[in-house]
Amino acid sequence: MTLLDHLGNPVALPTRRQSETENNPWLRGQASHPARKIAPQRLRRVLDAAEQGDISGQSDLMEDMEEMDAHLHAELSKRRRALLTLPWSVEPPPNASASERKQAKQVMEMVQAIPDFEDVILDLADAIGKGFACLELAWQRNPDGWQIQKVEHRPQRWFQFGVGDGVASNAIRLRNNSVAGEDLWPFGWIAHTHRSRSGWAVRTGLMRTLAWPFLYKQYATEDFAEFLEIHGLPLRLGTYPGSATEQERADLFRAVRDLGHNASGIIPDTMAISFEEASRSGSGNLWQDMIRWAEQSISKAVLGGTLTSQADGKTSTNALGQIHDDVRKDLLQSDGRQIASTLTRQLVWPLAALNASNPDPSRPPVFRFDFRETQDLREFAIALPPLVAAGLKIPTAWVRENLAIPEPKEGDDVLEIKAAPRPTPLTAMARAPTTCPHCASLSASPQAETTDLADRYVTKGIELAGGAMPALMDPVRALLARSRSLEEFRDGLFAVFPDMDSSRLEVILAQAMIAAHLGGRAEIIDGE
Repeated sequence: MTLLDHLGNPVALPTRRQSETENNPWLRGQASHPARKIAPQRLRRVLDAAEQGDISGQSDLMEDMEEMDAHLHAELSKRRRALLTLPWSVEPPPNASASERKQAKQVMEMVQAIPDFEDVILDLADAIGKGFACLELAWQRNPDGWQIQKVEHRPQRWFQFGVGDGVASNAIRLRNNSVAGEDLWPFGWIAHTHRSRSGWAVRTGLMRTLAWPFLYKQYATEDFAEFLEIHGLPLRLGTYPGSATEQERADLFRAVRDLGHNASGIIPDTMAISFEEASRSGSGNLWQDMIRWAEQSISKAVLGGTLTSQADGKTSTNALGQIHDDVRKDLLQSDGRQIASTLTRQLVWPLAALNASNPDPSRPPVFRFDFRETQDLREFAIALPPLVAAGLKIPTAWVRENLAIPEPKEGDDVLEIKAAPRPTPLTAMARAPTTCPHCASLSASPQAETTDLADRYVTKGIELAGGAMPALMDPVRALLARSRSLEEFRDGLFAVFPDMDSSRLEVILAQAMIAAHLGGRAEIIDGE
């Protein structure tokens, strides 16, 4: 059997025990930490170098940014960890055969067996900021087939994008002592490229957008710290006579400088130190405004808005917060679909290709996140019955989709409602014939076969009441037909109440009460 990758190209079995990065000396250099004392000129050099193929500085800068900026780290962590809240599964392709369904189930079990698979998703989400993420796979052969023993995240500075030698510009390659770099071993990596925007992969990560607000925030933070260090302290002014030597002036300056820390010192009597009241007009609002602007810009870039992160320090309205939360759902679905596509090609397919017999690269099992938000079961249970009764045709598949209720498989236990026993009609419990001289008119009615007096009253009352119900319920049916939601139908019931014609039903109820009263008196007269 020829082993194929997801593109249909032949590959060799992963027989190597050592990893591709194990003995590569070009990968062991120290990080450069470009964010320390960063300046606009240095930032431009780092970004320009990445466009020339050297992405180590850009990757190191993003690492520093997350370490140094708590707000940036929190927003990126919020976006990455949102993926961990999504259920996931490995599903067969559309119109799958029995063997394809079996294959998807087998791969699902193998993926679940990967140690700490949630960390794999989190590590792949590191590409949101840096543009790409590479995870190295360690395979192991056992009696059940090929299994993934370990998945390790590798630093982005170990890689480069192909330049020259006919290599595609978006191809991720391992750094070595060459211009083009080294090909990644087939079936040995999960190399995920994440697109926050279109373009060359070097420039698609959020890092290049976040770098400038980070830079301005660092300037504002350092200046604000210096302001706070001297804010409110009086100005210490030393005076010396014109005949003072250079050494005496230096001693005076040292005494003035140290006085703020030691609160004590000595100077010659020919010199003096005076304390001027500090200015009360200064404030740190300008720096705080700059910091606030930078954090809001970071929140907009990472989460699509500021209200879900409260970066402005104010309480946001629920309506606006909900709008921004919807934007974040769009980002979550985009992130999930991109990562799921990479996992399908570079994790699910290798597992299927190594363990299944003659798998089809064009119909692999699919890794999929479940983005469905289940609707309120109580609301559906209240709304659906009257809509169905009104004649609206609702597909059961749509109901299952919205309520996240799976289709039962053969042999599954399902919930059922046992039918309640139907009440026995009163006519079936008729007693012996009675002779009621006051009810002779009932004997000639169509219900004369009902021998019990009470049964005949009940049957006749139901017959008359059934004819009065349409006039009573027609306004309610009309309201149901024009209502667009259960809430609208509920709120409109009180409005249509005056239009409900109950006059005929009132007459029937009055006659029934009179008949019941007379029937009771007749039974007393007859001695029953």
